[in-house]
Amino acid sequence: MSQSSISKEKQVQNRFKAVDIPKQEPKDRIKNFKEVVLGYTEEQAIAEASRCLNCSNAQCVKGCPVEVDIPEFIKCITQKNYEAAIAKIKEKNSLPAICGRVCPQEEQCQKLCILGKKGEPVSIGRLERYAADVEQEKGLKIPKTAASNGKKVAVIGAGPAGLTVAADLAKLGYCVEIFEALHTEGGVLVYGIPEFRLPKSIVKAEVDYIGKLGVKLTPDALIGRLFTIDELFQNGFKAVFIGTGAGLPKFMNIPGENLNGVYSANEFLIRVNLMKAYLFPEYKTPLGIGKKVAVIGGGNVALDAARSAIRLNADKVYLVYRRGKDEMPAREEEILNAEEEGIEFKLLTAPTKIIGDEQGNVKAMGYVTMELSEPDPSGRRKPIPIKGSETTMDIDTVIIAIGRTPNPIIQSATKGLETVAGGIIVIDKKTGKTSLDAVYAGGDIATGEATVISAMESGKIAAKSIHEYLNQK
Repeated sequence: MSQSSISKEKQVQNRFKAVDIPKQEPKDRIKNFKEVVLGYTEEQAIAEASRCLNCSNAQCVKGCPVEVDIPEFIKCITQKNYEAAIAKIKEKNSLPAICGRVCPQEEQCQKLCILGKKGEPVSIGRLERYAADVEQEKGLKIPKTAASNGKKVAVIGAGPAGLTVAADLAKLGYCVEIFEALHTEGGVLVYGIPEFRLPKSIVKAEVDYIGKLGVKLTPDALIGRLFTIDELFQNGFKAVFIGTGAGLPKFMNIPGENLNGVYSANEFLIRVNLMKAYLFPEYKTPLGIGKKVAVIGGGNVALDAARSAIRLNADKVYLVYRRGKDEMPAREEEILNAEEEGIEFKLLTAPTKIIGDEQGNVKAMGYVTMELSEPDPSGRRKPIPIKGSETTMDIDTVIIAIGRTPNPIIQSATKGLETVAGGIIVIDKKTGKTSLDAVYAGGDIATGEATVISAMESGKIAAKSIHEYLNQK
């Protein structure tokens, strides 16, 4: 084979193989809360971007919930025009550094990448992160916004849905104020996702960008208690968006859930993230979890809790899930990270009770082995307990991560707001409009627990609808 033929063959091989992204070694990262994925170097980013085919009918864009022009921003990276790359992304997505880290690209844009038919798809999320990180290193560029139209819009909740609504409306000239119940803006981005997966500095930088667009950020403002929605209208707001997420944890309703040492994943991660328990005693938030921890669940939140526990010096962390690995809803990348870090997966396992000692502390957990039924019409396989399989395991701490529902404060304080079971607000999916005039909603409070990017998509839909509504008045 000639040298030129070998070179062409190598180019073809490179085309179908994604550039690996550097990460902390597992033995090192389990001893700290620093970001696991280190990001591409410039050379790696350009090499990965160069794999893109720049399809004329780009399927990847169809897989992006916020419709970023993916081929164009990747092309800009190959040209080292990073300012143009991030500007192109931010035409549609105001939170690129966040999305580049936590969006499930493998199930969305990358799933439709043509290269994925014969090899590995272009690493769109990693390239988005690279462009966003370069911008943050060099300083944020604030785009021109329309002149103020004087119309006030209230956004309740500074999570991904609320931040997206606020950014889109601010660019159109609206006077937007975000009311956040906690003292830190970001919602689930700051209280629910650990530092090693999404650093707080990244969230703060993206929130600061929203503020620089002219959005007023008001923390420690629990709407439904501080103000009702009716009172917001009385104070001059012309439209209201509700994006308060799903922050009320679900429990298993088994004996022993009230024992000391049983946490919801919400409480556990808030202690770790916002209260910085991992820095004790520098921050006065002790979080004694003992040596053996069981985390119940199979989603990203369960993995976040398990991986946090191993970093808090637990000797053994079990991830207890009632189905198999193929059925786990967590991202494949996060499952791999957890396995590398020594999390022990107890699959096809369901807790039946939590057992306490004389002082009311957790000492063990009863569980039963499961088997999966034949697929139902939807393809879902139901877990069924195997008779006679119940046993116990010694455990010091149990963390329950089986889902969350919306907090009912706003719903109970707002007359005429239509909801369904679990406190989910009913909306028109095409517009985000609720049953109330000039009131819109999006994100987990309108869909149930979902992804960051789906919340952002609903925020963009609502922003467009609010703009259309207020232009008619």
